[in-house]
Amino acid sequence: MNYKLFGRTGIYISPLILGCMMFGQKTNYKDSAEIIDKSIDLGINFLDTANVYGNGASEEFVGKALKENKKRNDIFLATKVNSRMSDKPNDIGNSRNNIVNQCENSLKRLRTDYIDLYQLHRPSNYIAIDETLKALDDLIRDGKVRYIGSSNFGSWQVVESLWASEKYALNRFVSEQSPFNLADRRAEREHIQMCKTYDLAFIPWSPLGGGGLTGKYVRTSKQETGTRFGDETDTKKIKRFNLEVLNITDGLSKISNDNNCSIAQVALSWVMSQNGVTAPIIGPRTMEQLDDNIGAINIKLSEKEMTFIDEIAKPGSNTADFYEASFAPNLFRP
Repeated sequence: MNYKLFGRTGIYISPLILGCMMFGQKTNYKDSAEIIDKSIDLGINFLDTANVYGNGASEEFVGKALKENKKRNDIFLATKVNSRMSDKPNDIGNSRNNIVNQCENSLKRLRTDYIDLYQLHRPSNYIAIDETLKALDDLIRDGKVRYIGSSNFGSWQVVESLWASEKYALNRFVSEQSPFNLADRRAEREHIQMCKTYDLAFIPWSPLGGGGLTGKYVRTSKQETGTRFGDETDTKKIKRFNLEVLNITDGLSKISNDNNCSIAQVALSWVMSQNGVTAPIIGPRTMEQLDDNIGAINIKLSEKEMTFIDEIAKPGSNTADFYEASFAPNLFRP
């Protein structure tokens, strides 16, 4: 496995990141632990979770698994903060109060003394970014966090944070996590270039379009239950599984047949090969999905195949909307 530098940190990470969102929701502990163990055995050294996944269950599963396999020190462990964790008015957002409290809660659930990468899950436009960065900087100085990053930020929001870090001599973001896949290529317009310009690692989520780019969905009014699309109730997310996305998978099927691999492996290999992408985040629910995803590492698309993909999914375009954050102007300036 070829490891890649994680931005400017000097840390080498695997070309795929194990996303743990399914753990504690769709995947029970036994299966989650087995997926984690096999991922590590295969060379993956980066696990990504969040406090809100399963309302803390994902972190608990990850922490327990790493305690049992004794591999915590071999893993670059990332989690996130921002989403509401209770009905209390201040248990949400990127305020100092919430960040400090949620960091302590995450450390307990993860059964660790430190978090390698602590990410803001979304921007909070009602909180000045320097207030947020000062809280994160304190966590680094206290040894509870080693690096900080952003997730679902707009390019201007990331750059503003870098400016504030420089102005106030604070630790800066080292990474950005945003959606990027063949159904939503908008990150190519400026986001990836921004990351390259400012030496940020870019770790895209949903490289398979939430399953829409795997080829398992068909043109029908009712999808099979037990699948992400079949069980989805959010009308906005249901729109991600549209006919245009299925048209893309039809095109990818031709490449998958030529390479004797799955459609998902083609879609994932494409993301991995993009200039500026550090490592995409996979989110397997089952061991079979993990095995298939890992297989994408060995798929090398030809120049002709890459050109064909650009024809069925235009650069910078989107046939589905994966951005979930607000890019509204900030109420307060740093």
